[in-house]
Order: sequence, then structure tokens, then C-alpha cells
Amino acid sequence: MAADALLSEGRRVLLAEAKPSVARKFLMAGKSGLNLTKDEPSEAFHSAYGGSEPSLRAALTEFGTGAVQHWAVGLGQPVFTGSSGRVFPRAMKASPLLRAWLRRLDGMGLELRTRWRWQGWDGAVALFETPEGAQRVTSGATVLALGGASWARLGSDGAWAPVLGALGVGLAPFAPSNAGVLVDWSSHMTRHFGAPVKNALFRAGAMANRGEAVISVRGLEGGGIYPLTPALREGHGLTIDLLPDLSTGALAARLSARPRGKQSLSSWLRKTLKLPPVTLALLQDCARPLPVTPEALSSILKALPVPVAGLRPMDEAISTAGGLRFDALTPDLMLTARPGCFCAGEMLDWEAPTGGYLLTACLATGRQAGRSAAGWLNRAP
Repeated sequence: MAADALLSEGRRVLLAEAKPSVARKFLMAGKSGLNLTKDEPSEAFHSAYGGSEPSLRAALTEFGTGAVQHWAVGLGQPVFTGSSGRVFPRAMKASPLLRAWLRRLDGMGLELRTRWRWQGWDGAVALFETPEGAQRVTSGATVLALGGASWARLGSDGAWAPVLGALGVGLAPFAPSNAGVLVDWSSHMTRHFGAPVKNALFRAGAMANRGEAVISVRGLEGGGIYPLTPALREGHGLTIDLLPDLSTGALAARLSARPRGKQSLSSWLRKTLKLPPVTLALLQDCARPLPVTPEALSSILKALPVPVAGLRPMDEAISTAGGLRFDALTPDLMLTARPGCFCAGEMLDWEAPTGGYLLTACLATGRQAGRSAAGWLNRAP
């Protein structure tokens, strides 16, 4: 996106990619449909970025949800909006969009080099490790879009952080974001691995999110859990409201209206509340021995405590928090310690939930950094 912005200003651009091909994480995001953005009012959209929103506001205002959709359509990839407001290309893949984008950039004169890994600077010269040996590049402006520290095999390994840290640039420690949680299940949960816990309300600290999560051999993962990562990182416990459409009182009344008699507790709950097997197993694994009174049972069903043992490792997280602090940058994303060098994407210290917010902010900051670099070149003597 930064290259696109610079080429649109008539500038020559060398795009140096460390991996053998470009946009590997973009392609991975597209394996499940490529959720480009979310179609919702700007105020709601911006609020998803939490405390990072003021630093991202300019980029998101200039290139928000409507602009992302227009951009994709302009590349010949029509989009549609799902029932949740999430926006996808009709092709439901990243590869057609990427191919069209690369054709566009090639037609604008992009010079692309793969297997070029940035190593920092020697004075004014950028250093790269390449299959042809060390390369030295002098440029009027630089845009760094080096990624966070998750999914290292796709390119975002965080190896750039010590290089910038040596310059005294402010960095926040990397941490997992949009990550699954570790749970030490009993053997009774084995047959439920892969089963979803649907239409539940997940809570951690002051954060809550309605959705579903999948029981895995290592814990819980999925869209219901991922947005709670900031609170889980801070050590808040995880609870699940298994029946969010019923109040505690309504649940207690329903249980009281159908006495248990000689039925097993699981059979009574299944018949009375129509609970699926995975929910009953989750109840038993997390809250055994279950209380027997309707009131106490209702309280557990509305706030089932899950014994979380931590987050999945950072490299398995969808994205990362931490990275280059915004106070090390000017408002137009230029490094104060390195005039003429602009930064964008996941290497910046922000986080957001899945649902189109991650890609939109990466595209928006890439565009802002590219436009700022063009402005810097225009002002150069």
C-alpha cells in the first residue's frame, strides 16, 4: 500500500521483500475468506482500536471501511457484506486480489526484489542481505513495514526490533493478540475436541464478547475468545455465559418448573435447557461437582469459570501487541530518530480484534506512510 501511494505520486519505488514471495500473511488471512474490513459506522469502527485509536485516527479517517471496499472493487474484486457486517471479496480468497494488485503496481513501474532482508543502515545507506550477497541502497525516503512477531514463517518475526532499539527508538515488548487460551482438560473432554461452543458470551475483566469458540486439545480458540486477549494478558479470569439470552432468574425459574426427580444431573439439564453434549461436558470439567439447586446452577451457567493456564505462544497468535511506540514517530508516521524513514502496519504498537480491523489498519497506515514519504520527497531540496 505504501508502494502504491508513492508510485501514484510518480516516484520510483524499490520494494524489498525478505521472503521468496510477497504478502504471505495476507494470503494466509485469505484462506478463510479474507475479511477485509467491517461495514459499520465510523465511531463504532474506530472504537475497536481502544487506546490506540487516537494514533490511528488520521490514517483510518483517510482510508476507512468505505475506502477499503472501493479499493478492492477498483482492483476488479467485488465485495459483499455478511450478516455480521464483515466485508469479504466475492471470490472469498486473497490470491485474486493480490494478483490484480501486483499487476497494477508492476504497470506503475514497481521494482520488486524478493529474498532481500533489511539489516539496518550504514550511515545514509540501507543494508540488505540477499542471495547475491550484501546490497547497499541509497534512497530519498524509506518506508518500513516489517510486521509484528507472530507467524514468523510467513515473515513477521520481529527481528527488526533490536536494530531500531539500538538507535534508541521507543519499543513496547511484543505480546500475543487475538490468541487462543491454554486449558488443561481432563480426559473426559477428549471426544469433544473440535466441537464448537456456540452463541455464548465470553468475559474477561471488563471485556465481553459474544460468539463461539472451539474446544481444542490445548484449550479454547476462536472468534469468541480472541477479542478478550488484552484482559487475559493482564491476568483476568475467563468466564462463559452459556445462555446469554436468559437471565439468571429466568434460568432458575425454568429449572424449578421441571423437577429433577430421579434423572441424572446431566440428563435433567439436557432435557430442561436443551444443552448440547459439549456444553454439558464443559460444565462438568470446569465446575465439578455441580451444585444441585436451581439458583446455584443458574449462576454457574451464567458465569462458568474456565481454568485458563495462559495464552497460546505468541508465534501462534493471529497478531501481536507491542512494537514501535507511537511516541517515537511524528503524526505522519516518520521516525523522529531517523528523518525520512516512515513506518506502517503491525510493527507499530497497536492491536485490534479480528473482524476486518487488522487488515484495514495495516492498509491505512501503509497508505499514510507512503503518502507521507512522498510529501517528504516533495519538500526535499
